[in-house]
Amino acid sequence: MREGKLGFVICVLFFWMFESTLGRFVVEKNSLRVTSPQNLKDTYECAIGNFGVPQYGGTLAGAVVFPDINQKACKSFDDDVSFKFKSGAGLPVFLLVDRGDCYFTLKAWNAQKAGAAAILVADDRPEPLITMDTPEEENARYDYLQNISIPSALISQALGEAIKRELNKPEMVKVNLDWREALPHPDDRVEYEFWTNSNDECGPKCESQRDFVKEFKGVAQILEKKGYTQFTPHYITWYCPEAFILSKQCKSQCINHGRYCAPDPEEDFSLGYDGKDVVAQNLRQACFFKVANESGKPWLWWDYVTDFSIRCPMKDRLYTKDCAEEVIKSLGADLKKINECVGDTEADKENSVLKAEQNAQIGKGNRGDVTMLPTLIINNRQFRGKLDKGTVLKAICSGFEETTEPVICLRDGIETNECMENNGGCWMDKSSNITACRDTFRGRVCQCPIVQGVKFFGDGYKHCEGNLYNSNFYVYVLCPCGFMDARFLLLYIAASGALRCGLNNGGCWKDTQQGRTYSACIDDHTKDIDECEEKTACQCSDCRCKNTWGSYDCHCGSNLLYMREHDTCISKDAKPGIGWGFVWVIILGLAVAGAIGYAFYKYRIRTYMDSEIRAIMAQYMPLDNQAEVAVHGSHGNV
Repeated sequence: MREGKLGFVICVLFFWMFESTLGRFVVEKNSLRVTSPQNLKDTYECAIGNFGVPQYGGTLAGAVVFPDINQKACKSFDDDVSFKFKSGAGLPVFLLVDRGDCYFTLKAWNAQKAGAAAILVADDRPEPLITMDTPEEENARYDYLQNISIPSALISQALGEAIKRELNKPEMVKVNLDWREALPHPDDRVEYEFWTNSNDECGPKCESQRDFVKEFKGVAQILEKKGYTQFTPHYITWYCPEAFILSKQCKSQCINHGRYCAPDPEEDFSLGYDGKDVVAQNLRQACFFKVANESGKPWLWWDYVTDFSIRCPMKDRLYTKDCAEEVIKSLGADLKKINECVGDTEADKENSVLKAEQNAQIGKGNRGDVTMLPTLIINNRQFRGKLDKGTVLKAICSGFEETTEPVICLRDGIETNECMENNGGCWMDKSSNITACRDTFRGRVCQCPIVQGVKFFGDGYKHCEGNLYNSNFYVYVLCPCGFMDARFLLLYIAASGALRCGLNNGGCWKDTQQGRTYSACIDDHTKDIDECEEKTACQCSDCRCKNTWGSYDCHCGSNLLYMREHDTCISKDAKPGIGWGFVWVIILGLAVAGAIGYAFYKYRIRTYMDSEIRAIMAQYMPLDNQAEVAVHGSHGNV
């Protein structure tokens, strides 16, 4: 049995390697800018590691340190060695280490434990940059992988040697890692794909995928429901070479007569579930998304895969069609349409959904081929880094055009609100609590606001003025009878749009006597609009709305301050007070975008094997040096 399996795997490996020579693996990069010394000042490319936490949308400055000993960082640094700050500079330390001898992830873990803020790995050969990947072997210390929280980057051998030479001189080497353009951010909607697997017994990577889906589900569904994102799940399959279609191995791992295959979950054809069971469940999940998307509720996919992993695990022998259908029924999805989409898995014909999945694996534009599981693609670029809620949310937030990001991207812990300190250096009318500072994920912009329909004009920094001279309706300035003298009987004609007397009292006279306030500003309306009842204003979760004639009064509870131009409450101690309720309100009215179309595959058919397949091969072939062969351009060790 094992010999038969070995022969099959060798044949697939040959086929896969041949196909991979035609493939295109894109190394995702960010920029590294050396700010000193003078002779090294320039911007260089570096490859983002597929672990840790890249600061998508942001930057990080630090001083480079190259250790005197343990220069490959394959061992833990001594307790008395600390790289927390560069002495005398107060800058975080970017630890420079050499490539080789151990996994990239181990180097990063040892650097992090010693206090480094980032790790730079210098290549040991003159070659194009590669992607530093996580190790694939299950015994490769996965226990620390999810705890790596610093960013990592691979730099060229030439740059590494140049930095080392400068470190032998008195002047400090300062660098700035910049991820602001690591992901495209062309418009107000982010499109992202998640290449995943229904198999829950493939080791730590499967556990990582399952945990991510469970944690990210709520965020993903809110973004999708409000039209901020367009999400598509995908599943990798490979196909059996024609000469092996009738073999026992191929029949156990493939459906539709060898067209769509997955590796055996237990890595033993005689035990437990077969690869074809995994393909069938992957197809069912893809069909669930297709049907849910056609019904206008694509976000239900997150509920289905989460519930399926809980209710139908392999370890309990519940990884079955019957269990999957029970989950589908509980979510109210159209089971009949889903089963029609799945079709006959024993038939000798194409399945349109899985065929499209194979086509989608091929890179398009700037996106490389999908060759690993899990893979997240954001705005047609492959995400690199730890697959967890916070890291992925930051990456998605960096994909929005400036000022179009949803409120969730501006929460404390996701970004720093630069408007909270000195109003970001922008214009502000303190009497009306109106500011030109607009917080964004990447920082802030000084932009004259629109307040209740009135557009303010100016440079945003020193001057903003409301456009009060149009002809929408009139505001009459009349003194209240019996109180003021006749000199106030003046008539001003000044249109104020939807703002009315609520902003700076419409520019009219106003005075307070004996505890009562009198105003010469009267709106020429025959009917008052109740903004509170119609929910056109003062709708944040902490807001308290009170209608007044021609306007409304909005205030916040607790220790919060109301910001009229953003219709939100913020903390007076400079911490945002935006809650989930605000998220639901602020993004009402945006429609869910249509599903992304699949590119028609015309010229070639190529397949790829995911990380589990390579793990299987490693048991039967001498693959110890596989990381040295740039088949895919990604490596887990030296």
